[in-house]
Amino acid sequence: MKLDLAIEELHRSENELYTVLLSMSDRHKVDHEVFYVTRDMARWSEQHVAELAEAGREFGLELDPEAKHPAGLLESLQHKASELTGRRSAPGLLLLADLRHLYREAGGTALDWELLAQGAQGAKNKELLDFAERCQPQTLRVSTWAKAKLKESSPQVLAS
Repeated sequence: MKLDLAIEELHRSENELYTVLLSMSDRHKVDHEVFYVTRDMARWSEQHVAELAEAGREFGLELDPEAKHPAGLLESLQHKASELTGRRSAPGLLLLADLRHLYREAGGTALDWELLAQGAQGAKNKELLDFAERCQPQTLRVSTWAKAKLKESSPQVLAS
């Protein structure tokens, strides 16, 4: 059985999604919808990371239950850049780039949840299957939100 590999990869993916969401939130502080929605979705990934670490123990994995977000000087610079660019037209292009990146990350992570669910189903591990089926919809919502926000924002940004 290789469910441990799927759990380990999903733990990495959710950690990366968490980082992307918080970084995006930090860069777009002046856009209140983006700021708050990405923060809320980051909490989902943070919870998934903790639960994956717990689930991994059953398979002999020692995964960190704490989601990691790079902090420090880089984060301070991102905050300042967000404030400065919030007053110009460039933030629109930055938002589109960030949404595209988020869409790809969330889609890949949702696919990882699907792989874990399929593996759990094949191994007849009902608890792991239920866990994957509970978490995957949240990750799909991240992808759906990013796509909808791209559709909403791109006409104005690209046509101006």
